Amino acid sequence: MVDRFTRLRRISWRSLAGKSPRSVAGQVFVLQVALVVLLVASAVFALMLQSQRDTDDEARRRSLAVAQTFAHSPGVLTALRTPAPSKVLQPLTEAGRASAGVDFIVVMDTKGIRYTHPLPDRIGKRFVGAIGPSLAGRVHTESVDGPLGQEVQATVPVRDTGGRVVALVSAGMKVKNVTSQVDRQIPVILAGGAAALGLATGVTALVSRRLRRQTRSLAPDEMSRMYDHHDAVLHSVREGVLIIGDDGRLLLANDEARRLLDLPPDAEGRPVTQLPGLASETVGLLTSGRMATDEVHLAGARLLAVNQRPTDRDGGPKGTVVTLRDSTELQALSGRAEVARERLELLYDAGLAIGTTLDAARTADELAQVAVPRFADFVSVDLADAVLRGEEPATTATGMRRIAVRGVQDDPPLYEKGRLIDFLPSTPQARGYGTGHLELVTDLSSESGWRAQDPERAAAIVDYGIHSLISAPIQARGVVLGVANFWRSKEHGPFDEEELSLAEELVARAAVSIDNARRYAREHALAVTLQRSLLPRALPEQSALEVGYRYLPAQSGVSGDWFDVIPLPGGRVALVVGDVVGHGLHAAATMGRLRTAVHNFSTLDVPPDELLSHLDDLVGRIDQDEAGTDAAAAVVGATCLYAIYDPVTRRCTMARAGHLAPALVAPDGSATFPDLPHGPPLGLGGMPFRTAELELAEGTQLVLYTDGLVEDRRRDLDVGMELLREALAGHPDRPPEQSCRAVLDALLPSRPKDDVALLIARTRALPPGRVADWDVPPDPAAVAGIRLAAAGKLDEWGLSELDFSMELVLSELVTNAIRHGCAPIHVRLIHDRTLICEVSDGTSTSPHLRYAATTEEGGRGLFLVSRTTERWGTRYSPQGKVIWAEFPLPKPAATR
Repeated sequence: MVDRFTRLRRISWRSLAGKSPRSVAGQVFVLQVALVVLLVASAVFALMLQSQRDTDDEARRRSLAVAQTFAHSPGVLTALRTPAPSKVLQPLTEAGRASAGVDFIVVMDTKGIRYTHPLPDRIGKRFVGAIGPSLAGRVHTESVDGPLGQEVQATVPVRDTGGRVVALVSAGMKVKNVTSQVDRQIPVILAGGAAALGLATGVTALVSRRLRRQTRSLAPDEMSRMYDHHDAVLHSVREGVLIIGDDGRLLLANDEARRLLDLPPDAEGRPVTQLPGLASETVGLLTSGRMATDEVHLAGARLLAVNQRPTDRDGGPKGTVVTLRDSTELQALSGRAEVARERLELLYDAGLAIGTTLDAARTADELAQVAVPRFADFVSVDLADAVLRGEEPATTATGMRRIAVRGVQDDPPLYEKGRLIDFLPSTPQARGYGTGHLELVTDLSSESGWRAQDPERAAAIVDYGIHSLISAPIQARGVVLGVANFWRSKEHGPFDEEELSLAEELVARAAVSIDNARRYAREHALAVTLQRSLLPRALPEQSALEVGYRYLPAQSGVSGDWFDVIPLPGGRVALVVGDVVGHGLHAAATMGRLRTAVHNFSTLDVPPDELLSHLDDLVGRIDQDEAGTDAAAAVVGATCLYAIYDPVTRRCTMARAGHLAPALVAPDGSATFPDLPHGPPLGLGGMPFRTAELELAEGTQLVLYTDGLVEDRRRDLDVGMELLREALAGHPDRPPEQSCRAVLDALLPSRPKDDVALLIARTRALPPGRVADWDVPPDPAAVAGIRLAAAGKLDEWGLSELDFSMELVLSELVTNAIRHGCAPIHVRLIHDRTLICEVSDGTSTSPHLRYAATTEEGGRGLFLVSRTTERWGTRYSPQGKVIWAEFPLPKPAATR
């Protein structure tokens, strides 16, 4: 059969190559040269035709251009009006003909009688050619047999100034002159064709030379012998080769294919479907004719890698060529390599997916997500409950919190997520937790120590199909934090010793992240505790404002935002909001220092701009003190807004240092941002602060906030301010607490990136009937009248119990103002949560409490004031000073 196949191929080759003694390269060379000659000859002929046409077109264009130029010459009309036009025009036409390179220029009248001609005897005779189109005003070109022979001529009209045709001009060339130009181009064209023929022949020779090298100058018979040698090699290779015809018959099988498939001697020529010993899958592939690459098929005890390709892709006969390789041993090696590759890929993915956040529960869930289902069918992660709080874990596996459960199914009978578990010492989890080594249980049904933890649940787990367990302790830096449990069910075989190292690697990647999360949780808890201890836990009691507030810590940690409500003398209240640049413990500690400083400065009862100046000096000193320490801990800056509201006058005085302007919600529901003077951030120094004083209607809401409320990377600051305005507008009667909730819902995500402090205060006004004031003349005799007026007002307010104390204090303060101060002297009583007595004068000297000697007659008045009142003090104003004293209101009598 092989000899017959070889003979068939020889006959096919000889039928194509013929009996020529030339080599294959020589035959190709002759064919290419003939083709090149034909192409070059065709190109030369086409060029000659193109040259003839181009020359004829050029002659017509030149004749037309000359005729038009002469017809429009300025002297032509003048010459035509003379009695003898020929005498004037004949010299002109001859000169123009010589310079323009045409054979004739003829000027004629409208009847075709010539005025000029290169042959003088033709003057006065009729023009040879059509003059009708030109008389009609058109340009006409034609070929005629004229006096000079075959001519190409163009005739154009000559018009007078009125546009009437008065004469005709014709210019042209003899055809033989045009042909002579073409003849002069023929040698050039032939030379170019010869050059192209020579170049193409040279390229063909080079191609033939290369082909000759590739075929080694073999003749067809020699190439047939080469194929015979190829057949010999075909049957000696260690790879099976099959050739199958289009009808599904086996045409060729080499020796290796016969051995691998155990083919009978008469297999060639038989249909593949009738060959014994072939598996149905293999038969299906061989008869399908489809392409296949390294498909593995079973042949007896061998695994064969099968490749199949069609034979008609290059014009050959239809059929397929099949190669077979014995890959039994290679398959076993590749299987182990594939397992190793999958493990490396799993570890690589684990390195990318585990530990993306500083959250222990999230890290544990990432570990479970990576391991299921590529390593285990179910994964549960248990951490010591102390670890979740940021504390050190216990030494035993008690108090373990299950924080992650994942599996290929959603209903495993394992302990649920969130459950607190105390593992018995006999369980693999407790043993691994105590020793720090992995525990392998290949058969859970026979593990008595594990079943002792929860016999009913253990039986349910085994009945569910879970049969194998690896319990891996989660340890980092020598401390065991919990255990990760890898479970396998009946769909997969049990864990083996080789898989312990993989489980250990997976857990090790999660352990460091969980320990980092534990440390972060501890530091974060400390920072939050510090910050919350520095912030006000409850707002002080006061009557001037109804206040609501919110403080939200940032997602990334604590920051330096703070707020405060500070009662001031005279029933006034100070509102403060500030922000220290930066995050962490240092920012929180600095915030505490600034908040304490604001409290201390506010006791001096200074204006807002002066208080901010003191605070600016303090921040500058802090920066100087920390300049030599860690640069990361230095205060970069801070912002603050300080406002004082007086319920008696309903006036609010504000100043800000680099802080955002507050929002005002009027009683009609409109929300605005007042034009408050902008000061530099605290710590820069050298720049004064300015105050703004606003008169607020009762019920106005004053909204103070930090930049974390309105600033966001996803939007501009103006957008955040507009969102705040929209959240506040239209709700004048909404309580401050509800307004705080509405603002946060409208502007903030669930987990803000920055700290947010929000303070909303609704103003109240003290009724006029609760305030009494008198001007005091600088006369000691006026003290009695003031005492009498004050006593009457106390009786009106139902505070007659305070008459004696009030008269004593009022006498001392008014007397001091008259003796040591200057006009104007003013007395004001305010009935609020306390009874407030204020005495003002035009000096800025401040009285001081001191111990008077027994021999001194004076110096005991302020001592009596301090002992009689709840508290007293001095504040300064642009007009002088105010000495104030507060009396507690008497408790109402108990009803019987």
